[in-house]
Amino acid sequence: MDSIYLYVLLGAMVAGFVQGLSGFGFSLVSMALWAWVLDPRLAVVLAVFGGLTGQVVAAISLRRGFDWRLLLPYVLGGVVGIPLGVMLLPMLDVNLFKAALGCLLIVWCPIMIFAKRLPKVTCGGSMANTVVGLAGGVMGGLGGFSGVLPTLWCTLRYSSRDTQRTIIQNFNLSMLSLTMVSYLLSGMVTRPMLPMFLLVLPAILIPSFIGTRVYAGFSPQRFRLVVLVLLTMAGLALLGASVPHLIAL
Repeated sequence: MDSIYLYVLLGAMVAGFVQGLSGFGFSLVSMALWAWVLDPRLAVVLAVFGGLTGQVVAAISLRRGFDWRLLLPYVLGGVVGIPLGVMLLPMLDVNLFKAALGCLLIVWCPIMIFAKRLPKVTCGGSMANTVVGLAGGVMGGLGGFSGVLPTLWCTLRYSSRDTQRTIIQNFNLSMLSLTMVSYLLSGMVTRPMLPMFLLVLPAILIPSFIGTRVYAGFSPQRFRLVVLVLLTMAGLALLGASVPHLIAL
């Protein structure tokens, strides 16, 4: 099998497990691998498609009740942010974006891991949640990264494990669905990409399901630690993937 297909399969399987475990992160993990071998446009579309597929699996296999009043501000903000991200994508230096995101993650997440207890963010209410949702929507339109900022925000608010999982899982499902529709309408998805979709789809299903089963056995403290460690590793991978291209400019 061609090495490119092996990279695609490996990226889909690892990212599917991470998303099943944490409720987000498919795009971060898959792009860290796919950015080395795939055309950026193809990598972005596959990341959104894979993330959406994984979220559907998680929603079916790990049902958690949710409060629409809590979720709605994030989704309303994200609905505004998605088209902005899609419009910005052709104008954006993808490597610069990945480097900036990677720096944010590798600086902020370790602080949150090693600090005994950061002050709990209680201000802003629904308006702040809407702004975070908007920023997440923009990042979702740029490449399926919709879950990063809402995850950090929920962690700062010290949301319970199930509350955080519910918000992130349902927010990501909404945003990735809208992003995929936007990509289809804008012509970003082309016929030559379809064989890659068929390759990614089965590679995600079992790892995503296994990830949801592992999540079910985690304590709230361990879940928080795993989420922050995964974000840190994703940040390192994004930075490592982007810096050589920026140096070469």
